[in-house]
Amino acid sequence: MAFLQLATLADDGGTIGVMKAANSGFAPVEWQIIQLARRDGLDSLRAPDRWDRLKGWIFGERANPRLANMRLESLRRLAVDAWHRGYTVRPSFLKAFLKAGFNEGQLETLLASISAQRRFQALRSRQS
Repeated sequence: MAFLQLATLADDGGTIGVMKAANSGFAPVEWQIIQLARRDGLDSLRAPDRWDRLKGWIFGERANPRLANMRLESLRRLAVDAWHRGYTVRPSFLKAFLKAGFNEGQLETLLASISAQRRFQALRSRQS
């Protein structure tokens, strides 16, 4: 019953800040995907070819980093590209990201977060 009272008192019609978070933030699972994408190489963005299949046959199968959910896979692909290339992400990954339902605020948050972590990592490696 208290929730109903809060909903009627909220200025935004009862969502209580959900819309503000949705504009530029990510869900916890999406943040996990962004962090896991740091470990993926650029080769995870292309389809396996004959050479990859041969290496898998000789050395054993490698774990497939692709996600079954297309929305989350578009996030992973853009994050992998951003981890390796910074702000110069490929337009095709950018279009897929926006087409998957993400917005420009989330794009800015993603790129700024990855850029800051890349700078911090570079500073730490220089100090070592």
